Amino acid sequence: MQFSPLADSLAASKNPLYVLHDELSVAGRPILDLVKGNVNEHGIVYPQADLKEILGTAAEAARVYKPDSFGQPVARQAISAYYDGRLAPSQFLITPGTSVSYWYCFKLLAEAGDEILTPQPSYPLFDYIAQLCGVKLTYYRLDESRDWAIDLGHLEEQISSRTRAIVLISPHNPTGMVASDSELTELAAIAARNNIAIISDEVFNEFLFTGAPLPRPAFTDAPLVFTLNGFSKMFGLPGMKIGWIGVSGEEHLVQRSMAALELISDTFLPVNEIAQFAVPQLFARGQAFLSKYKSWITECRNAAVESLAGCNFSAPAGGFYVTLRIQNEEEESALRLLGEHQILVHPGYFYDISPHHLVMTFIQNPDNVRKAFSTIAELGR
Repeated sequence: MQFSPLADSLAASKNPLYVLHDELSVAGRPILDLVKGNVNEHGIVYPQADLKEILGTAAEAARVYKPDSFGQPVARQAISAYYDGRLAPSQFLITPGTSVSYWYCFKLLAEAGDEILTPQPSYPLFDYIAQLCGVKLTYYRLDESRDWAIDLGHLEEQISSRTRAIVLISPHNPTGMVASDSELTELAAIAARNNIAIISDEVFNEFLFTGAPLPRPAFTDAPLVFTLNGFSKMFGLPGMKIGWIGVSGEEHLVQRSMAALELISDTFLPVNEIAQFAVPQLFARGQAFLSKYKSWITECRNAAVESLAGCNFSAPAGGFYVTLRIQNEEEESALRLLGEHQILVHPGYFYDISPHHLVMTFIQNPDNVRKAFSTIAELGR
C-alpha cells in the first residue's frame, strides 16, 4: 500500500521516555503525570447539573438544523460580550477548538513554502499543523534571562519575504510568560512595518498570576490580528469542542479575512450545533465555577513556585506550566524522575529549549505538587 511522504514523516518512533512510561504502566506502577495539564482528571469539572440543563435547552434550540458558516449568532454575540463588545459579533468565527483555528489561519494566510514565525520555546502541535498545511516554521527567541520576554529585535530579524504571520502565545506554554503592553505595542509596529498578521493564542487568558488584565494584540494598532481562544481551558470543557477566531485590525483586511474564513468553515461545518447554542449559558452560569477553578489553579501554581525555591527558573505569570533549568542532562534527568520516582516530566528539547531544562505542569493536587516538585527541585539546585 502506498502512502504519502507526509504520512511517512508523521510515523515517528516512540521516545525512550514513553517506552519507559509504557513499561511502568504495564507493570502496574502508578505514575504522577506532570505533562497533561488536564484539570478534569483532578475533579475540576463544569457543574454537571447546570451542564445537563444547559445542553438540554440547547438541544431544543438546535432541533432544526440551520447551520451558519460563521457560527450561530447567539454564540458569536456571547463571545463578543466576553470581550466587552470591543470586537463585534461579525468579527468572530466559531471553530471546534484552537488547533483547528490555527489550521484555518495558516491556510488563510500562507501557501506551500511560506513561513509562520513562532516563539521558541515552541510547542510540538505547531510542527504537525505546519506539515499538514505545507508551510515552514521559523522562530523568534524568548529571553530566559528576562523571564522569557520576547526578544523583539531578534523577532524582526527573522522576518523574510515569505513570512506571513507572527504567532504570539500569551500566557505562553510552556514558560508561563505573559507579554506586556509595551511588548505588544512594539509587536504591532513590527507587524505594520512588515505588513504581516499576528495570530494571538490566548487560551490561558483566565489564568493570570500578576493581578493585571491580559494585554491583547487585538487592542493595538496591528494591521490584522487573529485572536484564538475557547472553552477547553477556560471552563475545563475540552470535550465541548468550542473555540473561536476573533478578527480585528484594518477594516478591509478584516472583511477579506472573514469572507475567506466563511468559505473554509462552510466546507466542513465542523462545530456541534448543540454546543453552539449552549455558549451563552455556559458563559453566564459558569462564572462562579470559573472563580473557584482559578483559585485552585493559583494554589497549585504557588505550591510549585514555593517548592522550587532556590532553583533557576522564572515563576510563571500565567498558564498551567513551568520551565526549570537544571544542572544535569535533561533526558537522563527525565528518565531518572520517571524510573526512580514515577514522576513524568518532559525534557526541554521537546519544546526546542536549549539544554538543560525540564518542562512540567502544576495541574495536580497541591499536596502532590509540593511533594513532586520538591523532588524535582533537587535537580535544579
